Amino acid sequence: MIYYSDGELTIRTMTEADAHAIAAGEQAQGYDTTPDRFLSRLREQEEGTCVAIAAEYGGQIAGYIHVYPDSKWGPLGGQGCPEIVDFGVLEKFRRRGVGTRLMDAAEAVAGKLAGLVYLAVGLHKFYGPAQRLYARRGYIPDGSGVWYGDKPCEPHKSYCNDDELNLYLVRKLR
Repeated sequence: MIYYSDGELTIRTMTEADAHAIAAGEQAQGYDTTPDRFLSRLREQEEGTCVAIAAEYGGQIAGYIHVYPDSKWGPLGGQGCPEIVDFGVLEKFRRRGVGTRLMDAAEAVAGKLAGLVYLAVGLHKFYGPAQRLYARRGYIPDGSGVWYGDKPCEPHKSYCNDDELNLYLVRKLR
């Protein structure tokens, strides 16, 4: 399915070839990424539990985003609320509107299912661009505090500021 196309940028359903290209692109940036994560999302898409979306810019894979229509994780898990998960734009394609168009597509998918969408964002500086993008798009903290892995953090406890430390954000879509 094509969600958006302007001749240079195309937002579309992810394919198996995309999974390998995204992993290679992230590896070239120094990330410890394998295609397995994306292939798993494609399997979940076949099962109907995930919508896997890819961005292609100038004929090259540029980014990805996933929507879980009835997510089981986080503070709104199991309540019929869609969650945006695992969003990324390869560095060489940033600042070209790729992330904005990916978010537009994900929010359109979510908006057909519910009036609210949520996501988790990491707290270290690697997530700074995503944090700013979400704020510009109107996402606000959901009020459940900071989470580590699949549980809310307990007050006055220490947690590692790694990719498992997240803040959940929500946005009304309609």
